[in-house]
Amino acid sequence: MLRKLVDYKKLDHELAALLIETYPDGYGDDDIITFKNASGELVEAVELKTNDTLYLVKISKSLANFISTFDDTIERELEASSERVLEEAESSDTEYDQNPETESEEETDFD
Repeated sequence: MLRKLVDYKKLDHELAALLIETYPDGYGDDDIITFKNASGELVEAVELKTNDTLYLVKISKSLANFISTFDDTIERELEASSERVLEEAESSDTEYDQNPETESEEETDFD
């Protein structure tokens, strides 16, 4: 099994969702793994397992905040994305409606 040490800020959406699924109520002292890295610095991490990889996700105060606000953040991102799509659709509808004569002429040219 591949082992990777990663900062939570570098997790893609799929792994971030798995992290939230694994620790829905946050992580406790029993979940924390402590070790020294190659530079001799003390690192604290939590495990995140996929089928082929064991991730050690570095923890910090900001990770705890990330877990607690994940659902709200994703919801805001999805709403913003939906609004952009609707705005683009509305603007392209407006452009289409501005030239009704051109459309009619094209239809008569093909007869």
